[in-house]
This record gives sequence, C-alpha cells and structure tokens, in this order.
Amino acid sequence: MKGCATTNLIFTTLKNNIMRGVLNKILLTVVAGLLIVTTNAQDKVIDQVVAVVGANIILKSDVENTYFDNQAQGVTSTGDMRCNILEDLLVNKLLIAEAEIDTTIEVTPSDINQRMEGTLQMYIDHLGSEKAVEDYFKEPIAQVKADLQERVRDGILVQQMEDKIMKDVNTTPSEVRAYYRSLKSNEIPDIPTEYEYKQITVAPRITLEEENRIKAQLRDIKKKIMDGTSFDAMAIYWSEGPEAKNGGKLEYMGRADMDPDYAAAAFSLKINQISNVVKTDNGYHIIKLLDRKGEKIKTQDIMMRPRISPEAMEETSTKLDSLANLIRKNELTFDNAAMMYSSDKATRNNGGLVINPNTMSSRFSVEELDADVSKVLTTLRLNEISDPFKTVDANGQTIYKIVKLVNKIPGHKANLQSDYQQLAEAFLNKKKEKTLREWIEKQQKDTYIRIDPTYANCNFKFTGWIK
Repeated sequence: MKGCATTNLIFTTLKNNIMRGVLNKILLTVVAGLLIVTTNAQDKVIDQVVAVVGANIILKSDVENTYFDNQAQGVTSTGDMRCNILEDLLVNKLLIAEAEIDTTIEVTPSDINQRMEGTLQMYIDHLGSEKAVEDYFKEPIAQVKADLQERVRDGILVQQMEDKIMKDVNTTPSEVRAYYRSLKSNEIPDIPTEYEYKQITVAPRITLEEENRIKAQLRDIKKKIMDGTSFDAMAIYWSEGPEAKNGGKLEYMGRADMDPDYAAAAFSLKINQISNVVKTDNGYHIIKLLDRKGEKIKTQDIMMRPRISPEAMEETSTKLDSLANLIRKNELTFDNAAMMYSSDKATRNNGGLVINPNTMSSRFSVEELDADVSKVLTTLRLNEISDPFKTVDANGQTIYKIVKLVNKIPGHKANLQSDYQQLAEAFLNKKKEKTLREWIEKQQKDTYIRIDPTYANCNFKFTGWIK
C-alpha cells in the first residue's frame, strides 16, 4: 500500500486530456515504460508501470506488495502467483475503467471516507495501535489514509460495477433441478453436519443504584468536557465502546444504521452539541454531533455499561435453571417460555428458534455457530435442553442462555429435498461467474490494454489481455 504522488500526477493529467476510445497508444506505450521513483518513510523504491487498462495503470509494486503479503499470510496459488495477482488487478482495472464512464455509478467523498475510516480502524484493531500501523506500512498515518482513499474508491467502483453487471442474474426452481441433475457424483457438494436450535436468553438485573452511578459518572464527564477537557481524551480513557481508541468517533451513519434511541438523540443535536445521558441496548452514552451530510451524521460518543454484581449473575443463572427444569417436566413448553421470559427480541416471538444471518435459514454448521453455543450444543441429544451458561449478546452485554437442540442433520452429499437453498445459491454463483466472464471477454476487445513483456508467458484465465 505504497503511495506514488508522481504517478498520480502524471496520470491525472493524462486522463484529463484524453477521451475513451481515442487513447494515444504511442504516448501510453512510452509512459508504460517509465521508471518512477517514489519515497517512503524509510527508503526509496524504483517502481514500474507493468500494465495499462484504458487510462488506468498497474504498478509493479502493486503486484509485488500483494505477492509478499500473500507469502506472509501463507496464501498458496495454483500456477504463477504473480501472474494470478496481475490478472486480478487487470480485471479490477477493467471494471474501474467502465465504472468511471458510467453515469449511473457514483462514488461520493462521504462513501469513500466512511469505508476508509472503517478499513483503517480494522488495521488499528488488528495491529494494536496507529503507531503499529505506521510501522507496518512504513508511512505516517496521514499517508496511509491517503493511500487507502484511492484504493477504497477503486474498491467501491469495482463492487458497484459488478453489482450492475449481475443485477438481473437469477435462478428458477427448474434451472436448479436441471443443474443438480447435470452434476457428476464427484461434483455434488458436501454439506457439513448442521444444527437447528432454540434459545432463551435472560440478562442479569441491573440495580437502580448502579444505573444512577453510571448516569452520574457520565454527567460528570460531560461537565468536564464543557469546562474544556478534550472529548477525545475522555472517550479514550472512559468509553467502553468499540471506537474508544479513536476518541469515540463513529462513521457517517443514517437513522437505520443506529440504535433507535441513539438516533433520536443524535439527530436532534446541533453541530458540536453534546447530548444528555442516553440509554440504548448497548449501554449509556453521551453523544456529540460532529457533522451532517444529507441524511447521514457523524457522531462521537462515550459509552459505559453498568457493572453486574456476582449476586445478580447467580440469581439469573438460578432462575434460568428453574425455568429449564419446568420445561423438562413438560409443565411449560419451550416456545411459551421463550415468548414470556426471553430477552432476545429476534427469537422470543418465534419460539426461540435462531435464524442463521448468513443464509436466513435455521441451519448452522459448527463454523457458523457462536463459540459459546457450539461448545454446548454439540454435546446435546436431540430435544435435550442445556444447563444455563454465560455468554454475551450482539451488543456485548453479558447474558445467560439455555439452548435446545431441535435438529441435527448429519453431513451428507447435497440433495434437492433438504439442501435446495444451498444448491440454488451454488447455481446462482455459477451463473454470476459466467455473466461476469462474458462481460470481461467483451470488454477486453473494446478497451485499450497493454501488458509489460515480462508477463507475456503468464497462463491467464482470460486470453484477451495480450493483443
């Protein structure tokens, strides 16, 4: 992820002075052979343009950096890895070239900043700190952000272009059946063992004294901020939210992206105004409005969670254990118990049945199960109810849970009767791949493409790169 200001300047000027379809091939051929010097934090790197697609370039460093990242992560490849990397970059540049002239595709600065901040935070979370990110990329954080912006923009363009190419691709039941019948025995996918389960969750009781303590602490923090203390510093020190290390700053979000109570408070603020204490499913907050862009706002918050006493935890576990015993004795059905006692809004009105968010079905493979649930569920017999166990919910709150194993489907070869959804998804992906492949082959003929001769012997999947 190395920046190249000189390259960007050359090609920004170039793209502003040429039109698609009338590219000056002589000029591009000369430019493609340029050696460009770029300066990083600690060293100098000689870089080379190794491919041009339309008015977009691919640098040798793009290939090499990805290659060394793959090596470090233990990624393997069939065939020449550098050739495979280059072809992936060529496909992306082909999509970008088309997206840049498609008037229905638009990437706003807000879109870029939102995705860029999220990606940067992911790096910080993974590496531990901004300083660790700087050390990893050998660049100051400002330059990492600048490099990220261009790559994030390209990524959004690629995604939007792919979505447009494949938006009308769908399947019918007859197509799925025909696809399944056409598969050879060794081509039929293996379905791993899957589990269906129900749950009842109960959150330990928070005392009024504890709630008042948290609210008083947040009010005191707000007063210190109003008196001149930095919101960022207070968030880093006090906040228990996921963005605490970033001073509590969140990405631009619309109302639908927020907890309803958080949104109601945040959208009512003026720029730089700080809210009173707000209670949400995540905890208690004070919120500062930083910016508005249309229907989205950028906020900064300090979030704190009440402490749960050991007595409250023991009380919750005991009550849930008693409830499980009533169900085991058939004095109460699991479905009714879930409706009356479960704190989980997503499952309590469905008899406690848990839906897999990846497939929207009730089946989970072991890999898709929450780790705490997996440890318990995989030891149960059919229709057995577990003892209470402690875990955390989607909001990071401590809860207690009992689960019931409703069904266990042993691993098997896929069939239309029980695995239609998985087969339909596999066939849809196959159709999408075919559609994208046909689009790439057509665009290769209509787009100026030049590849450095050092890659002439690559065994590309698409033969139209070298003309």
